[in-house]
Amino acid sequence: MEAIKSEKTNFPKVNKTFSILMLFLASIAAVVIILTHEKQISKLAFGGTAVVVTLCYLVLYLFLLHFRYEVLQVIRKTFFILLAILIFLFITRVVSDRTSGNMIFLVPFAVIPVIIRTFYDSRMALFILLITIMLAGFMVPQPFEFILMSFISGMVAIFTLTNNFRKSRLFFTAFMVFLTYSVLYTGITLLEYGDTSKVHMSDYILFAGNGFLILIGFPLIFIFEQKFLLISNATLLELGDTNQPLLRKLADEAPGSFQHSLQVAHLAEEAARVIGANMLLVRTGSLYHDIGKIANPQYYIENQENEISPHEKLNPKDSARLIINHVKNGVVLAKNYKIPIQVIDFIRTHHGTTVAYFFYKKYVDLHSGEPGAEKAFTYPGPRPFSKETAIVMMADAVEASSRSLSKYTEEGISELVERIIYIQEQDGQYSDVPLTYKDISDIKTVFKKRLSTIYHVRIAYPERI
Repeated sequence: MEAIKSEKTNFPKVNKTFSILMLFLASIAAVVIILTHEKQISKLAFGGTAVVVTLCYLVLYLFLLHFRYEVLQVIRKTFFILLAILIFLFITRVVSDRTSGNMIFLVPFAVIPVIIRTFYDSRMALFILLITIMLAGFMVPQPFEFILMSFISGMVAIFTLTNNFRKSRLFFTAFMVFLTYSVLYTGITLLEYGDTSKVHMSDYILFAGNGFLILIGFPLIFIFEQKFLLISNATLLELGDTNQPLLRKLADEAPGSFQHSLQVAHLAEEAARVIGANMLLVRTGSLYHDIGKIANPQYYIENQENEISPHEKLNPKDSARLIINHVKNGVVLAKNYKIPIQVIDFIRTHHGTTVAYFFYKKYVDLHSGEPGAEKAFTYPGPRPFSKETAIVMMADAVEASSRSLSKYTEEGISELVERIIYIQEQDGQYSDVPLTYKDISDIKTVFKKRLSTIYHVRIAYPERI
């Protein structure tokens, strides 16, 4: 019976892995067809092409498995990566077959790192670029010059976009790619021929066109966000503006919860920076994680203006249900305001499957020994499944608990942070998160430092007479 249960539990994971492998195999087959299209080659040459393409995709799979495992966990993310490679290889084949000369340099390969960098990071962008141009090199007349120029230009595109998430930056990137192509072309031509007469002005026009075509990243980013449910840093910046309608609504109707969210955002963003998580995603998720409290703000202590709590008139189960429902209410509200799923994940996971312990303890004191009572006081989850959602869960619990300290000392703050995160760990809230012991230690250090700064002792100034 246990074996059957285990098999059922693992089935979805096996099915997902199988689907990912099928995507890779289909992509390999498509690339082999593209590389050998309209070529009269022998069976051995066809087999050699298949071997080379398979090895390239195997390296890509191993890279994702070891460094970007979260991509392999979501089929649409894997499909997005493979589709980007296929599109540019198909364009390369069409341009190579239908044109002559250096027209291949009109194809904006730098768009690949621009798009990948927008949704992921520089390492991923560089790796996908390398795989694509190496495979494309089999279809162009001067593969070495093509790979060198495309690689260097792609790296320049990555460097000019790093840590700058405004879309206007793309114009600068386009200019730098044009400049890089032009300088490399001039240098390679002089190196090979030692004659300026071999430098053709028409090729510089192609490089200018290449740079101009990089601007298609604008609509492509929007399309990929919509079709693949991805989220760019530019969108996160926009959502993180506290003048957004939903955040203004939170500030107006639940001001205490809004201030709490701001403090959580400050704590979580610094923790994300230290361990190398997505800072913008963490900050935006922190700002939205408690929007469900808009529904019944008076039932949350941070929004209560006097010492009389409305929970005093309710039994513990009803109180717990009201508190726990802010997660469900938040998800519904976020969907109504068209908030991306990546941000909604923070609303769903910031309490994981923890217990609303205050009301649970109160209920147990009144109904001691009742079996199964804990279920009514447990948040529905899911538990955090990424570094970013785990950081926000920690920051939320630590920031809320810090308000209950009677004295703000370094020892008291340190003990609080250690205790809160230890309890969450023991509850298994981070069992699905790729956090190391060092990551958790660094996060706790950041929380202690920031809370000590927030609650530092001030000098008591004498009253003015």
